[in-house]
Amino acid sequence: INDLIIVKPGEKIPLDGIVIDGSSNIDTKALTGEIIPRSITINDEVLSGSINLSGVIKVRVTKTFKQSTVSKILDLVENASNKKSKSENFITKFASFYTPIVVFIALILATVVPLITDASFNTWLYRALSFLVVSCPCALVISIPLSFFGGIGGASKLGILIKGSNYLELLSKADTIVFDKTGTLTKGIFEIQKINSINVTDEELLKYVCYAENYSLHPIATAVKNKYNKKIDNKKIKSIKEIAGLGIEAKIDNHKILVGNEKLLEKHKINFNKFNGVGTIIYVALDNKYIGNILISDTIKNDAYNTIIKLKEQNIKNIIMLTGDKKDIGNYVADKLKIDKVYTDLLPQDKVKIVEKFNANSIGKLIFVGDGINDAPVLALADIGISMGSIGTDSAIEASDIVIMTDELSKIVEAIKLSHKTMKIVKQNIVFAISVKIIVLIFAVLGISTMWEAVFADVGVSIIAILNSLRMLKVRRK
Repeated sequence: INDLIIVKPGEKIPLDGIVIDGSSNIDTKALTGEIIPRSITINDEVLSGSINLSGVIKVRVTKTFKQSTVSKILDLVENASNKKSKSENFITKFASFYTPIVVFIALILATVVPLITDASFNTWLYRALSFLVVSCPCALVISIPLSFFGGIGGASKLGILIKGSNYLELLSKADTIVFDKTGTLTKGIFEIQKINSINVTDEELLKYVCYAENYSLHPIATAVKNKYNKKIDNKKIKSIKEIAGLGIEAKIDNHKILVGNEKLLEKHKINFNKFNGVGTIIYVALDNKYIGNILISDTIKNDAYNTIIKLKEQNIKNIIMLTGDKKDIGNYVADKLKIDKVYTDLLPQDKVKIVEKFNANSIGKLIFVGDGINDAPVLALADIGISMGSIGTDSAIEASDIVIMTDELSKIVEAIKLSHKTMKIVKQNIVFAISVKIIVLIFAVLGISTMWEAVFADVGVSIIAILNSLRMLKVRRK
C-alpha cells in the first residue's frame, strides 16, 4: 500500500489505487461489462484488471493484491463453486436398495419356499435363478447413462459443450434465466446507429470525425473509422489535442474541428441542439459552428429477440438481465427484448448477490448466461452456468457448466429442448425396464415364465433401452 505504479497505454492496471498524476481512458469491460471506456484523471479511483487505453498515469496503490478487485473475483468463483447444487444419482440410490433385496428374495425362493410347499427343491431353484436373471439391472445401469452421453454427444454436434450429465438433467428443470448484457445479448461492439448532419452532408460529417479520431484507440473512434472505410490523408491533420473528459480539438485543412460530448461545445460557447438517444452521442463543430452529431451504441444480437420469445415457450417463467451499463442503456435493451426484469450499474459482487437472491426464491433451477471475467463468479454460483465460447473469456468458459461454442443465443433454446428430450428418454427407459422386469419377476415366481423369458427381460430389455437411448445422437444441425 502507498507504492507508486506507472501504467503505460495498453497495460493492465495490476492493483487498485488512486491516480496521482496524468489522465487517460480505461477499459473496465472485463470488470463491469460496460464497453464505454471510463475517463480518469487525478484523484480518480482505478480498479485492478482495467486496461489503460491512452495516457500514461501514475497510480498510488490503496489495496494489496489479496484485497484487490481481481483477487476478490477469483475468490468469489472458488466460493461460488462450493455452493453449486448436486443432482441426485437415481441409479446409485436405486441399486443400493434394489440389488440386496432381489438377492435376498432369490435366496428365500431357493431355500425357504421348498420347505413350506409341495414343489421340489429343483423347481424352486430354477425359479430363483430365473428371478435373479430377470432382476439384473443391466437395462437401467447401461441405458440411463447412455441416454445422457447421447444427449451430450448430440449437443456437441450442435456446437454446445455440456460438461456433465447432471447439468443436462438440471437444464430440464430450469424456470429462471439470467443474462449478462454486453457480449451476450448484445454484440459488445460499437456501431454507428444514426448520423444527424446540419449544413454538411453525412459523409462530410463522418469524414471530419474520422480525421479528428485518427490516432485514437478508443472503441468509438474504431466504430467511426470502420463506417468511413476510406484512406485517411495524414498530411491534412495539422494538430490533434485530446481534452480529458470532453473530447478532441483538431486542426484539419486549416479548419478547427471539435469532436466530443456536450460539455466540450458548452466550454467553447457553441450553440447546439441536444440529441436524445440511447448510447454515446458525439457532437461535432466546424470552425466554432455546430454541424451535427453521431449516435453510437452497442447493437443487439440478431437472434436475441427470438431467443427470448422461444425461452418463454419453453416454460422459462423469469427472464432477467444484469449489466454494468447505465440505467438508460439497460432499460432500452430490456424493453426491446421484452425482458421481465433488469438490474443496471452492477459490479461482479452485485451480480453475485442478485443471483443468490433468485437462487433462494426460485422453485426450479436457475441458468446464468455470460461471457466476461466479471461473469465468472455468477457462472460458478448458478445451478447452470452457460458461457459464450466464441467470444467469452477463459475464466468464464472455465467457470461455466455449458459452453456455447458459437455466438448464437438460439443454441440455449436448443440445449433446453435437448435436455427435455434426454429426460423423456431416460423416463421411458426407466418405466419400460422396471415394468417388464416386475411382470416377468412375478411370472418367474409363479412358474409361468421360463429362463428364455428371463433372458429377454434382462438382455432383450437392455438392447431395446440402449437403442432408445441412441436416438439422442440424432439431432438436426442448423
